Amino acid sequence: MQADLRRENTPLWVPDTVVETLPLWYAVYTRSNFEKRVAADLVAKRIENYLPLVEELHHWKDRKKVVEVPVFPGYVFARFVDSQRNRLSVLRSIGTVRILGQEERIEPVPDVEIDSIRRLLKSNLPCFAHPFLRQGAWVKVKRGPLKDLEGLLVRVKSKTRLVLSITLLSQSVATEIDILDVEVLRRADRPHGPGRKVHEEP
Repeated sequence: MQADLRRENTPLWVPDTVVETLPLWYAVYTRSNFEKRVAADLVAKRIENYLPLVEELHHWKDRKKVVEVPVFPGYVFARFVDSQRNRLSVLRSIGTVRILGQEERIEPVPDVEIDSIRRLLKSNLPCFAHPFLRQGAWVKVKRGPLKDLEGLLVRVKSKTRLVLSITLLSQSVATEIDILDVEVLRRADRPHGPGRKVHEEP
């Protein structure tokens, strides 16, 4: 049975079976175009968060402008200890819709997935959205700005791409890479995508 948190005459409710004692990353789903506002509100509440952004050139009739847009539209990642107070603090941020998970449990995003996206964006290498993959060659980068980073390798015509994913969102980003710069570790079999939404607040 899904647990909803709603702004009505009844008090907000969070299950008492919260047992996490270490801060973990969680995916916070936001209203459209509210990602930056949610991130700013979380900062004000001293809740660690990460909003991956990339620069895009937008065209208008009279001008052009480089703007920062979310890599994963509609999502901000928040890192906190799973407790009733922390969940409510996140959910009460303006623009927040829900925290992703299954049933009464919110589902963490592995640190390695967040760290991989961070490293890719900090490298300033060109990156772009890519279809989520469940299978492929799992590789490790041997040299360059992404050294030791692991991900899926795919071929597109004569080029090769390194694909990094947030499994819970079933979304990925990719960058082109020289095949000589990677070594195959194993064949990957990606787990299934995200579970159902929980703790929704309109």
